[in-house]
Amino acid sequence: MATKNWLKNLLQIFLQGLIILAPIVITIWALTSLFYFVDRILPDIFESIIPEFSTYYLPGMGFIVALLIIFTVGYVSSSFVVGKLVELFDSVLQKTPGIKIIYTTLKDFFEAFAGNKRKFDKAILVSVAATDVWQIGFITQQEVQEFGLNEFVAVYVPQSYAFAGHLYFVKRDRVRLLTDVSSANAMKFAISGGVTNIDEETHEKSK
Repeated sequence: MATKNWLKNLLQIFLQGLIILAPIVITIWALTSLFYFVDRILPDIFESIIPEFSTYYLPGMGFIVALLIIFTVGYVSSSFVVGKLVELFDSVLQKTPGIKIIYTTLKDFFEAFAGNKRKFDKAILVSVAATDVWQIGFITQQEVQEFGLNEFVAVYVPQSYAFAGHLYFVKRDRVRLLTDVSSANAMKFAISGGVTNIDEETHEKSK
C-alpha cells in the first residue's frame, strides 16, 4: 500500500512538472524554430550564389536583415511610384497561370489576418450541426451570391488544437455576433478546445 501511494505521489509530481515545463519548452522551441527559419532564408540564397558568404555570416544577421527588408518594403510601398510597381507586379502574378493560384491564396490568407481586408476581426457563434449546438467561428464573407445562396454568409470554424478548420455556408439567422469577447480570445478558446479561460481584463473592457 505504501509503495502504491509512493508511486501515485511520484506520478503527480511528474505530471505537475510536465504541466509547468511543457508549455514553456514548446513555446521556446516554436519561437527558436521560427527565428532559425527566418534567419536562414537570405544566407541560404546568398550562399547558393556566393559560397564564401558563409564565412561572413553571423547568427541573427539574416533575421535582422529580413526585418529591415520587411519594414523598408512596408514603408516605401506607400509612395506613389513604388506603389504602382507593386500593383504592376501583383497584377502580373495574379494573371500568370499556375502561379496565380499559389500567390492569390497566400496573399488573401495573410491579408485575412493582418491586412486591410482582415477577416478574423469579429468572432461569432454559429449553429451548424444542430439547432441548440453552437461553435465559435468567424464570418469571412458577408455575401455568397456567386454560389447561388442569397441569404447565407461564409463562416470559418477553427478546429481545436490545430490551425485547420472548416468553411460553412449558413443562414444569417444561425449566426450570433460575439460583442463581449475579442476575436483573439475567441480564436484562443476554440483552438484550445475550450480549456483556456477568456481574458477577464479584455472581457471587462469590451462591455
